[in-house]
Amino acid sequence: MVTAFVMIKTDPQGIPEAGQQIADIDGVQAVYSVTGPWDLVAMVQGPSFDELAELIPDRISKVSGIRDTETLLAFRTYSDQDLEAGFALGLDD
Repeated sequence: MVTAFVMIKTDPQGIPEAGQQIADIDGVQAVYSVTGPWDLVAMVQGPSFDELAELIPDRISKVSGIRDTETLLAFRTYSDQDLEAGFALGLDD
């Protein structure tokens, strides 16, 4: 699984709507409103880089009100929090 973080600038008055539209896109795991130079950060995952190469420019970047994006591709995770949460789902001993 390939993970990317997409930093997004949008029209200030449309942040909630853009965030919800992005969150509704298949492959988007979470969308956060943030402080700093970006308005939103989306965590996206797909089975391959090619899938993300279609998802980000063809779907996320075309959401109404999006002004700019910058994508960071994740190489490795150092946190086992997500792994532990996955094992905890429905696995009662």
